[in-house]
Amino acid sequence: GAEIIDAKGGYITPGLIDAHTHISNFNEPDTMPSLCKDGNEMSDPITPQVRAADAINPWDYAIEKVRDAGFTTVCTLPGSANVIGGTGIVYKLRGHTAEEMILPGTEQMKMALGENPKRVFGTSNKMPMTRMGTAALLRQTLHDAKVYSDALLAAEKDPSKEPPKPDFKMDALVPVVRGEMRCRIHSHRADDICTAMKICEEFGLKYSIEHVTEGYKIVDVLQKKQVTCVVGPHLWAPVKEEIRGMNVENTGILANAGLHVCITADTASQTQYLPMTVGMLMCHGLSEEAAFRGVTIEPATLLGVADRVGSIEVGKDADLAVFTGHPFSSMSKCVVTMIDGCVVHQG
Repeated sequence: GAEIIDAKGGYITPGLIDAHTHISNFNEPDTMPSLCKDGNEMSDPITPQVRAADAINPWDYAIEKVRDAGFTTVCTLPGSANVIGGTGIVYKLRGHTAEEMILPGTEQMKMALGENPKRVFGTSNKMPMTRMGTAALLRQTLHDAKVYSDALLAAEKDPSKEPPKPDFKMDALVPVVRGEMRCRIHSHRADDICTAMKICEEFGLKYSIEHVTEGYKIVDVLQKKQVTCVVGPHLWAPVKEEIRGMNVENTGILANAGLHVCITADTASQTQYLPMTVGMLMCHGLSEEAAFRGVTIEPATLLGVADRVGSIEVGKDADLAVFTGHPFSSMSKCVVTMIDGCVVHQG
């Protein structure tokens, strides 16, 4: 009574994973001029209390497009307007409520350095106006969260001690400063990457670097610290100064240095074109193995769901994709996507 799917001549892969998207939070179709997207709460540079999960729309335009391209799991993060932007969440591209889609316990805190916070807040004469201000604001907030966390622990151990006054922002950062929640830090330029690593080390944070556009300039530093790099997008023009150093060799250089590399489209519905982009990266030094790992087991590991997805193994969720040819060829098509053993796309 089993359903038979004829995949002869094709490729079967684990369901593809993008570890850094804005699917469902960037509100497609867009408008011109654009309305406020749900992915950036730009009222304050420090908004750790907001959650991407609260803006997940199961009927979002991007979900079907990306699922039909072979993706089964994604992580949607708040955008990079804020120094601390809130928590992202991992979910599967199926279900009709956010609660059905979300994989519990996968929250990760988004942070950002570089141009974006400066542009959003600095142009309104609000901190941060400079890279110095961004780093100072991040340090101050993490310090305050550490003090708050320590006071909570002290009150738990000694009932005679008064716990701190409840603080919604600080509560969201407690697992971060305790090393229980990963930080995902937007950093394009090499100096911003180094600042991110330095601050994380100061506070003992668990982290990954997002974009890593100029990672090739400091590959020895990244290699020494064994930083997980979420690399992309790769198809931008130099729309801002901090990405003028972008090149298509970067991903291969980082992977060849032995780093854990995830490959991202950093977008919403355009995530559907990430497999073809990976093929382009293979033409510029990225090995086939690193290419497959970069959209399967590496993001699964980063997101804390490698026990369920990211490879084809007995005991894992039956998340699979079937392609007519090599998955990273522009001449190939995804003809079947399966999530949890159920066919969600066929054609």
